[in-house]
Amino acid sequence: MNKIKAAIIEDEIPAARLLNKMLTELRPEWEILVLPGNVEGAVKWYQDNPHPDILFLDIQLTDGVSFSFIEQANPESMIVFTTAYDEYAIRAFKANSIDYLLKPIDKERLGEALEKYEKLTSRFYKEFNKQGDILEILQNITNPAKKYRTRFLISGEDKLFTLQVDDIAYFYSENKITFAVTNQNKEHIIDLSLDKLCEQLDPDRFFRTNRQTIVSVQAIQKIESYFLGKVVVKVIPPFKDKIIVSREKISSSSSLINPKRNRFTKE
Repeated sequence: MNKIKAAIIEDEIPAARLLNKMLTELRPEWEILVLPGNVEGAVKWYQDNPHPDILFLDIQLTDGVSFSFIEQANPESMIVFTTAYDEYAIRAFKANSIDYLLKPIDKERLGEALEKYEKLTSRFYKEFNKQGDILEILQNITNPAKKYRTRFLISGEDKLFTLQVDDIAYFYSENKITFAVTNQNKEHIIDLSLDKLCEQLDPDRFFRTNRQTIVSVQAIQKIESYFLGKVVVKVIPPFKDKIIVSREKISSSSSLINPKRNRFTKE
């Protein structure tokens, strides 16, 4: 069995050393790496090296926040956030990672996160190997440019599950976090920016309406006239804000002017 590789990205050297020490004591068989504690250095390392299996990632780095690192490095590692943020912020991070650790990190709490990682990876390989589609999932994650994405791998409270692209009504970005909203009006955090999603989604099925949203053509209910040559796109389930688009953008979109797909009305 290959040795598990774990990496630490932490801008405070004493905190990085302490975490390294605790990991070594709890999992002496693992290979532990301490990476640069800044976005630029960490991204460069990820570009030049095989990605570790698990990453302990501080939210606030010396030259930015961890979201910048995630957007640029697109890490394949499972992530455990280390943070001094309050409970409100943690809820968002928890839905998008294996776990979170509050500073100062408690050794017992760290051990629980490691056990959760081991259970998740064991269950992931067991379930998806059984279904025979693990290669497709990994290919979609690591080589999205080869074909349009068909699913996302989501980390829940205690398990990994797949979210089919067909089940997504729209994506939106808020506070640098990307959310996918399903046809059943359920929200999931996605580890990609809207710009990255545009590269991976079928343009005949998804339309970038503006800087905040990407909508599925199938989710569009109707398009209504607005002010100054703009229109409002209404979707199901409803979005909390008005989705405002220029008429030129609507007209130039092949997915919206295709008569086979154009099931909604313009008013």
